[in-house]
Amino acid sequence: MHYRLLCLLAGSLSMLSCSRKDDPATPDTPLVTGSPVETNAPNATYKPAFTGQTRIGSVATAASSYRATVLTSSLASPWGVTSLPDGRLLVTEKAGQLRLVTAAGVVSAPITGLPAVNSAGQGGLLGVCLDPDFATNRMVYWSFSEARPGGNLTAIGRGRLATDERTVEAATVIYRAEPAYAGTLHYGGRVVFDRTGNLVVSTGERSDLATRPQAQVATSALGKVIRITKNGQPAPGNPTFAQAGARPELYSIGHRNPQGLAIHPTTGEVWQSEHGPRGGDELNRLQAGANYGWPTIGYGLEYSGQPVGSGSTQSQGLEQPVYYWDPVVSPSGMAFYTGNRIAEWQNNLFIGALSGQHLLRLVIDNNRVVGEERLLASEGQRFRDVTQGTDGALYTVTDQGRLYRIDRP
Repeated sequence: MHYRLLCLLAGSLSMLSCSRKDDPATPDTPLVTGSPVETNAPNATYKPAFTGQTRIGSVATAASSYRATVLTSSLASPWGVTSLPDGRLLVTEKAGQLRLVTAAGVVSAPITGLPAVNSAGQGGLLGVCLDPDFATNRMVYWSFSEARPGGNLTAIGRGRLATDERTVEAATVIYRAEPAYAGTLHYGGRVVFDRTGNLVVSTGERSDLATRPQAQVATSALGKVIRITKNGQPAPGNPTFAQAGARPELYSIGHRNPQGLAIHPTTGEVWQSEHGPRGGDELNRLQAGANYGWPTIGYGLEYSGQPVGSGSTQSQGLEQPVYYWDPVVSPSGMAFYTGNRIAEWQNNLFIGALSGQHLLRLVIDNNRVVGEERLLASEGQRFRDVTQGTDGALYTVTDQGRLYRIDRP
């Protein structure tokens, strides 16, 4: 009797020691990691701010656990993808088209009614998301680069997907990230809904030295994460920035070219990815009112190889990235996996890598990256966005026009 009791106690203690209490969805097994997935030399010799901030150990999903299927290769530079309640996908194409794609890979004719985009450079029809009440109101929101007096800017549009699905009705621009600038780079371009029913929008600092400092200026909407209502007004509960004339729609500042936004499935916090220059791509866990440093601090170099500004990586009052990459992978659209199709992926973060040409999988524990994997690296594709479908599978689009479904075999 006593021997059986001791065995039960020992087993219970063993399970407790292996559990990761911050994330109840994580399996009760210790994470086994290998050598970092990045083997190339970094551009800069900066010291990370903490252990595990870059080049974390690798993890590997068993090849038999998932299968990637190309549903179509006929899209034209797709940029954003989101799932409709019935399982179909809504996809934006850079040149300005909006299309529906079925689970069988059938691509619709362009959906009309959207305002014109300026698709030069990095511009175009960018991120897309559905109203939380889409099933009843059929409202769609999208980010795009809009030509304005004085240049171009990142704008947010809204409209109703018609019942016949051939057009977007009553399309209107609800927000413009001013000032406009005569350039065609660094628009940011993602848009998602947070748990309060407000829109979270990413904007770039437009790349050039003339506009780069505006990432630190709270009177400008460049290089920011914005939080607005469905009508484009500053969202209730937004932080207040100390600078005189600070914009009330600002949520966080100090960003370069943020192309990824996702809401954490258990905490509801906003996570964000952004492009660095030569090195210094970042993953950030956003806090309201925080300053993420660009261009004052960072872990990259100018394209010339010279330091950015003073070359500082840390400064009091400026936030550190949760994780960074050097060399760059060019992180774009991202999504947390909340399905149960592949159990070991529960609550993992997936990010499309452009120059890296793979789909990133990050295991996150206690707000730290503890494992990294590169999926589909043999495909030779620039992965632009990823979303989870209503069927629990992952869907990802590439610059070369492919749409993949990733699911268990």
